[in-house]
Amino acid sequence: MFLVPRCAVLLLVLLATGLSGCDSRPTTKETITSEVEKPTGTVKVVVPPEVEGQWRAVTIAVQDKQNNTEKTYTVDIGSSFNLDDGGISVHTKAFLPAFIMDGVVMTSASNETENPGVQVSIFEGRQEIFHGWLFSHYPGAHAFKHPRFTFTLVDYLPAEKRVDNQ
Repeated sequence: MFLVPRCAVLLLVLLATGLSGCDSRPTTKETITSEVEKPTGTVKVVVPPEVEGQWRAVTIAVQDKQNNTEKTYTVDIGSSFNLDDGGISVHTKAFLPAFIMDGVVMTSASNETENPGVQVSIFEGRQEIFHGWLFSHYPGAHAFKHPRFTFTLVDYLPAEKRVDNQ
């Protein structure tokens, strides 16, 4: 009559003692080896010779969340454009078709569009409010947060194509 409760208690004790040695947290050694080492020093952008001059322009979509509109701007790399409303200007710096970061160097692994990114500076009036990258395949990565506008890299044009602002 007491056999079932005693078996249940014995089973619980065995499970508790068996699981007490299991710890899902990594050991100190595992924690140290899994930490990501952050690069130190001045970050620089290097456009490889096989990429230099191969890309002429990028197309950036600008969504106006206040007016629920979107407009695209095609701009030569190294040039800028102004939004029609809002006092915002966007300056393109460099385009890397296969963006990679190696320590403090941002460069392109090749001229193939594996991870296209454009470096931009965004100004509100004369004040720079963002300096970073827009990525077409991963638009949410390092995305610039602005209360009114969203910026997305949507296209990139090789050097032989003509640029027409829309």
